[in-house]
Amino acid sequence: MAAKNGDILMLEAPPDASRPWASASNAEMVDALPYIDEDYGNPQVKAEVDRLVEEEMRRSSKKPADFLKDLPPVPKFNFENCPMLAREYERIRSGKPPVMIDFNARYEFDVPIANKRNDDTAWKQSLQRNQRSLRQKMIELENLDLMAKYGPELWRQNNQRLEAFLSRMRKLAQEYHEKIETVNRERKYHQQNTAYELNALSAQWNELCQKNIEIQAVCSKLESHIDELKREASERSWNLEANLDNGSLAH
Repeated sequence: MAAKNGDILMLEAPPDASRPWASASNAEMVDALPYIDEDYGNPQVKAEVDRLVEEEMRRSSKKPADFLKDLPPVPKFNFENCPMLAREYERIRSGKPPVMIDFNARYEFDVPIANKRNDDTAWKQSLQRNQRSLRQKMIELENLDLMAKYGPELWRQNNQRLEAFLSRMRKLAQEYHEKIETVNRERKYHQQNTAYELNALSAQWNELCQKNIEIQAVCSKLESHIDELKREASERSWNLEANLDNGSLAH
């Protein structure tokens, strides 16, 4: 409760509309007590909160469509050092389908086209391509042999590392879950134990506010009565100040 210009103000009095709502630090302050506050489960309170939110959104000049306009612009990438990414970016931006890789062509024997069957240069180029393809197939066979020999053990080791990592993550998540549960239980315990004191203080505060309002009403009534007496004394030509100094009233 506070006094302003002699008037009694309740704590629930709305703030000044010309004053900004809050600073960044005050905006993050939460004074709710969810374990003892019963208003949050009240459908009427929820409906009122939804109405206030909708009204605030209607008054707001900022719409969901432009909620990113306050952020700095996205930098433009020119892909100077990577022409491949530049071509792929342009393909996606233009909506073109990706280029399909023909895997079957890797296993086909390459020969010159019909009109170059008698060209020695065409046959040499074809031979070089086939040799490169054969070398690629030999490397693939070596990789398959190595995979067949060492692959299962490597997969088992990798699975063991993944299982150990998963076990550590589960243990860490369980520890955090237990800490969260401990904090929630402590909050609930302290809030419920403090609820009686808070309710008593709230009732006392309401009683004091009511008494102050009654006192203010009585004071206003006395002030009106005094003004009426002064007006009556003025009509009867009584010198109240002089008579009050003498301790008596006289004509």
